[in-house]
Amino acid sequence: MRPELSDYKHLSAGKVREIFEIDADHLLMVATDRISAYDFSLEPAIPDKGKILTKTSEFFFDLIDFPNHLAGPLDDERIPEEVLGRAFVVKRLEMVPFECVARGYLTGSGLKEYHATGEVCGIELPEGLEEASKLPEPIFTPATKAEQGNHDENVSYQHVCRHMGKQMADDLREATLKIYTQAADYALSKGIILADTKFEFGIDSNGTLTLADEVLTPDSSRYWPAESYEPGKVQPSFDKQYVRNWLTQKSGWDQSDSTPPPELPGSVVEATRQRYIEAYERLSGKRFC
Repeated sequence: MRPELSDYKHLSAGKVREIFEIDADHLLMVATDRISAYDFSLEPAIPDKGKILTKTSEFFFDLIDFPNHLAGPLDDERIPEEVLGRAFVVKRLEMVPFECVARGYLTGSGLKEYHATGEVCGIELPEGLEEASKLPEPIFTPATKAEQGNHDENVSYQHVCRHMGKQMADDLREATLKIYTQAADYALSKGIILADTKFEFGIDSNGTLTLADEVLTPDSSRYWPAESYEPGKVQPSFDKQYVRNWLTQKSGWDQSDSTPPPELPGSVVEATRQRYIEAYERLSGKRFC
């Protein structure tokens, strides 16, 4: 008989995930249908999003050659019925306090920083790059982890060194770029460009650097259709950039204001859901049901 969710101690609620304690060594990580953008949780939720994220993460945890925090299958008997299909049993880790971002293409906050300084996170880039330019090689561009309502801040590799030590900073950079390269090569074989992605890591009880949280989902990655890729313009995407574009270009919301974003219209909710499903199906080769 499966436990009830109320049997577990609730530890935290993030923008998208809820974390519960199973025992001293294991946690229950639940993906909700909430969607966030610009460090705000938006309303309404995207139907089935939690299940899509969980299935996408499961697929890539299996594909990627790197230790991860999974401690059981999607139908693990420790997962309550009410969250079955959108929850993982995971190992408890000592989490690294940085988001580890890999960029293979220039867009988003990286493009803004490049226009201002010619660099991204302290890495000097060639002149003449534009929106969606492919970088000469993937770069490691870490960021701080922000609480809801605050903004993640891009930082340099040297900043990570000062906080984590050079050896750990080196290990994080190497792991981030290795995983990104493997995933980007795979995605391209499916006709999809992985423009950038962010990973979270932790240290397990044996001192092993371990891939954690979600991985390579449309929430944590920018995915573009390869067949229509054209540098110099904003690319159509399979990720939540669609929601970001609606917020900044059509909703009338002022991002510089402290006012929360407006409610998403039904058409945006459904279009976002379809993009997430298409990303999962194209990448995994499986039907979402």
